[in-house]
Amino acid sequence: MNQIELEEFLEEKVSLYNQPKFIESDPIQIPHQFSLKEDIEIAGFLTATIAWGNRKMIIKNASKMMELLGNSPYDFILNHKKNHLDSIENFVHRTFNVIDFQYFITSLQNIYKNHNGIESALSIKDNTSNYKTSIASFKKLFFEIPHPERTTKHVSDPLKNSASKRIIMFLRWMVRNDTVGVDFGIWKTHNPSNLSCPLDVHSGNIARKLKILSRKQNDWKAVEELDLILRDFDKNDPSKYDFALFGLGVFEKF
Repeated sequence: MNQIELEEFLEEKVSLYNQPKFIESDPIQIPHQFSLKEDIEIAGFLTATIAWGNRKMIIKNASKMMELLGNSPYDFILNHKKNHLDSIENFVHRTFNVIDFQYFITSLQNIYKNHNGIESALSIKDNTSNYKTSIASFKKLFFEIPHPERTTKHVSDPLKNSASKRIIMFLRWMVRNDTVGVDFGIWKTHNPSNLSCPLDVHSGNIARKLKILSRKQNDWKAVEELDLILRDFDKNDPSKYDFALFGLGVFEKF
């Protein structure tokens, strides 16, 4: 395929998969259970944090997280006392365990009380065109209070060349307004043109098959390489192609 044919092909796949039915089998269904902005973003952040492995298990365990937060994540996080964390027990998703979950609750309380929430904490403040430095700054902020060393691995850092797939996906959910009701578009202080495509095994392999990514590792350098092509296709909404790459890999076994 030449570039025009490739762009048309990807646009067709975006239209196919960027539909409400996508929600039924995707972890994005967890924040879709809420209507309050802060509930949506907290549910989205926690769900994205454990979004690796089997999608059914991700959804099951993210649902359990919401239950442990009384299905009112913002209220729990804002108003909980230290003793309330004792009720958070026996939670585990792969390497993310109860110790990590308890710290995430504590840190999110600090972010909402002292840093104007996750939207502000993840905003781009240095006029760059992607989230590389803002995610790195967010990680510093997230761990500015006393924390278990083991938990730091659950927030990635693009400055260490991580593709930061889960937090990039979370940003897509919050920032991108797709008009059909999949992504939320509730972070009005952010610009969708700065979003990147979440890069994982599926999207990376499909991007290489389509020859829009040459780098072999799924790291931040690969994210930026893919950005160049996808932003050329649509400079205002480059992350929409995540639906195409993901759909081709997971649903079509392309």
